[in-house]
Amino acid sequence: MNAELEPGIIGNAGADEHLSSIKLKEPSTVNDMTVNYKLTSLAAAFAATTAIPAAAELKYENNTGGYVLLYGQLHPALISVDDGEDTETRVLDNDLSNSRVGLELLQPFGNNDFTFRLETGLGLPNSSEWNQLGTDFSGWTREDIRHVDFALAGDWGKFSAGQGSMVADGAAEVDLSYVGTALYSFTNDENGGFFYRGTDGFLSDITVGDSSSNFDGARRGRVRYDTPEFSGFTAGLAYGQNILSSSDDDDYYDVGLRYNNTFGGGVEFAAAIAYSVRSADDGSGDRKDTIGSASVLLQSGLSFTVAAGTRDNDADGASDPNYFYGKIAYEDQWVSWGKTGIGIDYYSGSDFVNDGSSTDAWGIAVVQRIDSINTDAYLKYRNHDFEDGASFDNNEAWVLGARWKF
Repeated sequence: MNAELEPGIIGNAGADEHLSSIKLKEPSTVNDMTVNYKLTSLAAAFAATTAIPAAAELKYENNTGGYVLLYGQLHPALISVDDGEDTETRVLDNDLSNSRVGLELLQPFGNNDFTFRLETGLGLPNSSEWNQLGTDFSGWTREDIRHVDFALAGDWGKFSAGQGSMVADGAAEVDLSYVGTALYSFTNDENGGFFYRGTDGFLSDITVGDSSSNFDGARRGRVRYDTPEFSGFTAGLAYGQNILSSSDDDDYYDVGLRYNNTFGGGVEFAAAIAYSVRSADDGSGDRKDTIGSASVLLQSGLSFTVAAGTRDNDADGASDPNYFYGKIAYEDQWVSWGKTGIGIDYYSGSDFVNDGSSTDAWGIAVVQRIDSINTDAYLKYRNHDFEDGASFDNNEAWVLGARWKF
């Protein structure tokens, strides 16, 4: 999922385990009626997204400087994935930045600000829940809760408690480019559940999500402290648990450092680095991630973004994967509707599935802002190439989407 510094838009890392190697049943051929249904669904989804004018802010303010704000977004996308032999196409909620609704409250207390944030995904059919074998939509579950977050901030820093972002959340996804709305360091939001197809025509037990990740942090039930800003720098540390899952009793710790500044000539620069630990409750060992990213946006509209990460997994038989990511992008206002962003990126990962495996991914996207309806529309192409000694077809994804915010 795309990045915001805080809160981050976090993608889902690939599964930790694989199915046993079997020849999987092929999906049935899509008939004309299904195609017509999908096209009708696409038209309806985009009409709902783009026909609504930009509404006035849903905000109530009191006479003591406080406010309550209701916000949200809808994010339908037409996604088509080709595994080298078969193509699957659906209209889905894009997990890159899923549809959601939230409430934010702020109330000053002396020199401090108290904030509360409640936010949940809507549980719509999601791009993380489909592959060649069909769909497995869960609907709304408690794991769709994104934030139940209390915070107090002042000159001394900020203390947060509740379900919300860990310090490492967004540290691998710092991105100043506008095209980062659709194209960023997490490369499998739309096709992570798809199995790679061998050149022999058989589906493997390895998914695109298994073969790549940016190790970005997550949201947890946590306590967190962030320092005040000093010359553009802030630091933080947090401890948390996955309170939304009944099957995860592990402990999570992380620390991080961020930097954000604008220099002479209007050059914007932002960067982050974080170290996170997942300590297994069953004593199987720790999983330690080191991640970082940086982005520079020139006044001309040209931008450069990089990210990298390594994982040290103490579990028996686990590999220690790593990756590098880079992107070049450009943005300008070529039409009266709003600015346009274009970009191309490249991802290189090693040892994700097993020692010696490699993943190469590249993508290209264009994003168009439509100011009058507060919408970002985009078209994206993504190609994944995986190798682990066996031969696999490339996995290709086309995505046409629009995100409307209120």
